[in-house]
Amino acid sequence: MSDDASDPLVQKARQALYWRLLGGIFNQGEVAPNLEGIAEGLADQASLPRVLLDSETSIESIVQRFPELRPDFERPLPGFEPPAEDTSTDDDADDADDADDDADSGTSAAAPPPPARRVATTGSVGGGAPSPAPAVPEVVRRTLVTSKLLLNAFGPTTQAPKVSATQYNQWTKDVGWLERSLGLAPGALRGQARGGGGAGTGEATRPPIGDDELRAGLQSIEADMIHRMDLREVLQDRALAEKLTPSMALVEQLLWDKDNLSKEALANAKRLIKKFVDELAKVLKLQVRKAITKTKDDSVPPRRIFRNLDLKRTVWKNLTNWDPERRKLYVDRLYYNSTSKKSLPTRLIVLVDQSGSMTAAMVQTTILASIFAGLPNVIVHLFAYDTRVIDLTPWVDDPVETLLRTKLGGGTDMRVALDAAEPFIDSPAHTAIVVISDYYDSSDFFSVLKRWKESGCRLIPVGSLQTGGYFSVDADYRERFKELGTPILNGSPKKLIEQIKKML
Repeated sequence: MSDDASDPLVQKARQALYWRLLGGIFNQGEVAPNLEGIAEGLADQASLPRVLLDSETSIESIVQRFPELRPDFERPLPGFEPPAEDTSTDDDADDADDADDDADSGTSAAAPPPPARRVATTGSVGGGAPSPAPAVPEVVRRTLVTSKLLLNAFGPTTQAPKVSATQYNQWTKDVGWLERSLGLAPGALRGQARGGGGAGTGEATRPPIGDDELRAGLQSIEADMIHRMDLREVLQDRALAEKLTPSMALVEQLLWDKDNLSKEALANAKRLIKKFVDELAKVLKLQVRKAITKTKDDSVPPRRIFRNLDLKRTVWKNLTNWDPERRKLYVDRLYYNSTSKKSLPTRLIVLVDQSGSMTAAMVQTTILASIFAGLPNVIVHLFAYDTRVIDLTPWVDDPVETLLRTKLGGGTDMRVALDAAEPFIDSPAHTAIVVISDYYDSSDFFSVLKRWKESGCRLIPVGSLQTGGYFSVDADYRERFKELGTPILNGSPKKLIEQIKKML
């Protein structure tokens, strides 16, 4: 085979590997057993261990046993390489940031991709006397590695009738290797990205692969695996519980089952929930801090002191007064930076539908409420409701305790929550109302929200706080909120933070 990817033999080899991959993902490997033999032959010719083809062997185990294969798995997939480092010296800070990003992604932006390799071994795939094996081009070797990444993330290990904590933990690590190869931040595909947007350093050059769909698919697989775990048994043993990787799906299952857990299991569940909440809070706090610190009150004149002097703007605005003969700039007017910040709304009232479909929004809203409660001049009230209402305000500073006091499931009657919140609206002009629900509700809640908005309250109706997957909102209320001038918000928590920022 030649190094040319368009070579018919290369194309057939790659097709065979990808057909084998699809067979493994859809549990149809026995339909074409000859594909396994072809894959083994190609692995032998590429000097790759056959264990690479075993879906039950983790990538972590392979790179530990065969350290020379680590670069193959750490190398970004074609089209997902980080952008080349800027060689200009205009901005040292940007160069430093690029270097940091390169370190995070595990690759060097300045380093060119490794040259294509052709590996030849001796042996016979189909039997008979040993003979020199044809060399395997780099593109086929890369296909074998890519197949391993995808097979471990989507293949048979995710379809076992029973899933142990060890298997689940192995799967999360394998997904981490896939994220790295796609140029994504750690945890991005499982809704746990440490950065703001979840994309890695290669975002600028990444092709549109449908990240939301990929993320939704993996999160669905994860939720299904967690449902097949015997969580109660795992949580009885702290060592086993610590092997679990906290995620939204796991937190949801723990919240559903918390009332049925023993004392020891509940303590381990709390530790897992706290770990997830703390990690998510770091991201949300950063987003809130960015939104709040950018909020300047331009209506207040800046203080005319040297510390606030905008030197660049002053020079720019007075360039017309430049005297070329005397080489002097005459300044007619000084310009200053405004440092006055707008005051926040006095009250932030958050009402959350605690039905099962709203778990993700419940978790993120609880964390956001605790963050805003820590800001000066803000009084936060948090209510969770189904057909009854729970006033969670006393625990708003502790999101873990707040979540443990929720009762997922049940019907929906927003009106009871509105009745509980109304006494706290003493100054509508300084009150923001955040309502999170799917709005499948037969109670007369809309007239109350409309009255509050007309009285001066700032209203933010929210449908979901997730970036991927399917989420349904009552179509009639979607139109009614739009006519009211407050369309229902759907998407990442950033959108909710931005909406609150506009009210500052």
